[in-house]
Amino acid sequence: MVRQIGIIADTHGLMRAEALQALAGVDHIIHAGDVGKPVVLEELRRIAPLTVVRGNVDRGDWANALPATATLQVGETWIYVLHDLNTMELDPSEARFQVVVSGHTHRPQIEKREGILWVNPGSAGPRRFALPVTLAKLSVSAEGLEAELIAL
Repeated sequence: MVRQIGIIADTHGLMRAEALQALAGVDHIIHAGDVGKPVVLEELRRIAPLTVVRGNVDRGDWANALPATATLQVGETWIYVLHDLNTMELDPSEARFQVVVSGHTHRPQIEKREGILWVNPGSAGPRRFALPVTLAKLSVSAEGLEAELIAL
């Protein structure tokens, strides 16, 4: 069985219709911080269960309730979520995570290093400089992990 995980970050209060369409049908959604407004989370929760972490622009009572990091288990796969990789206080391989999801840089990137899949979905919020507007999807199955970037 293949489980589809939608990964989004750095929405900064903007929930694009294209992002909602791209996430339709996923089994779970991860928001890697800089949500911007609680309405973004409400819209994402209408699609699928949601794991979310607080980003550096997330302020106020609604944001204070969000954790700085989160973990998610999908089948046998463990995923570690944080906003800014520079704040990581653990060694993901020692902690036995197979995937690390982050945001913050607005630069989409999928990279496998030392057996760990590192995913930054880029920014799905307002365009910043010449960076693309993207999100990511992660497929988890008994055969392994596969991640892809999706341009919005």
